[in-house]
Amino acid sequence: MDASTRNERLRGMTRRHFFQECGIGVGKIALASMLCRAAGATATTFENPLAPRPSHFAGKAKHVIYLFMAGAPSQLDLFDNKPVLKQYDGKPIPEEIVKDQRYAFIQRDAALMASRFNFAQHGQSGAEISEMLPHLAEIVDDLAIVRSVHTNQFNHAPAQIFMNTGSPQLGRPSMGSWVTYGLGSDAEDLPGFVVLNSGQGSSGGANNWGCGFMPTVYQGVPFRSEGDAVLNVSNPPGITEAIQRDTIDLIGKLNQHQLGIQNDPEIATRINSYEMAYRMQTSAPELMDIAQESPETLAMYGAEPGKASFANNCLLARRLIERGVRFVNCYHGSWDHHSDVEGGLKAKCKETDQACAALLKDLKQRGMLEETLVVWGGEFGRTPMVESSAALGRSMGRDHHPQAFTMWMAGGGIRPGQTLGATDELGFNVAERPVHVHDIQATILHLLGLEHTKLTYRFKGRDFRLTDVFGNLVPELIA
Repeated sequence: MDASTRNERLRGMTRRHFFQECGIGVGKIALASMLCRAAGATATTFENPLAPRPSHFAGKAKHVIYLFMAGAPSQLDLFDNKPVLKQYDGKPIPEEIVKDQRYAFIQRDAALMASRFNFAQHGQSGAEISEMLPHLAEIVDDLAIVRSVHTNQFNHAPAQIFMNTGSPQLGRPSMGSWVTYGLGSDAEDLPGFVVLNSGQGSSGGANNWGCGFMPTVYQGVPFRSEGDAVLNVSNPPGITEAIQRDTIDLIGKLNQHQLGIQNDPEIATRINSYEMAYRMQTSAPELMDIAQESPETLAMYGAEPGKASFANNCLLARRLIERGVRFVNCYHGSWDHHSDVEGGLKAKCKETDQACAALLKDLKQRGMLEETLVVWGGEFGRTPMVESSAALGRSMGRDHHPQAFTMWMAGGGIRPGQTLGATDELGFNVAERPVHVHDIQATILHLLGLEHTKLTYRFKGRDFRLTDVFGNLVPELIA
């Protein structure tokens, strides 16, 4: 053969092909390989990458429902009451406070703006909640409210990706990916990590629930809240269940053979995906049929069968957790109120407040709240200064504010009935018990029984983790 043909054949030669062709010359290696297979260490044995795995220690939570309010809700109008702002409403903020600060749109000398909403204390804990959240106020004693969260990012996409993946850079695994990688899933007929979207989406998009450099079996699977849960999950006309089963069995055998040759984790992902899709043809329609719920439950959430809404997604999140799904992200967009923050929050709270409270009530009455961690929050907060721009058509809004914002958690080992941390009298900076985004991530992992410094994935010669080289547990939040 000529040199080019020989080189082409050599490039396509695998180590297994070399061993198969050389025979006696590598007898010892072949014998060792046979002994390993006899001991059960065969590369062709398929192991479900989402099979449940033990945690580092006994965690109090088994599942997570993360209610992500994409666009950044104004903490000053919902959770962080600042009476002093009323005294300085319309007056410029002191220069020494905003020195060296960066903002997306407003100028540093913008005037202060007090909230247009009333606050009141609720429950035995006496937590102050805005009048915009009347349903949440009813269950405030089940919450741990953190008013001192801060982040490093001040634009939406990087901040959302940072909150979800621990890095503002693209290509890192999301929190749900880390959790399913660490614990697997108890769901047999559904993905371990499911994503539900409502509102106008998120700036970070699919990067918020991607698997980064991990095998794709760990990425979030977006479900639709109407129609087929996943596109193309239904068989096309003329394809019977028997044909579908025979097809998947044949493809599975081919993939098993290829897995034995290449030992590529993506092939294991492919095998798992085909089998999961087949099982979902039965499980997904039943899951999505919320009409099976009682009229009382539907009314409690404000859910309407056949309608795409945040309320429906919260109810679906509970149904997913019931079926063993490990991590559910519910994204609700359009909280980015650069103009008319008052009107914008009225609309958003009307869409979400009832369903958030109903989710906690529902989980609690079913005995599921103790093992389900519910997290609520956005990517950063909003400024105590007003944003107004005739050129952009904006008035009475608030700009991005990474220095301080509010999140809340409930269930899953959280110590309820507390408000942790505080901001200064203007709501500009954290004044007590700062909690960084990495601290939130470390605490979520801890509640699941995962030590954030030990949950690592090796990639390109380096051990990566969700919290990078940062993060500290927030012990005050742990029951």
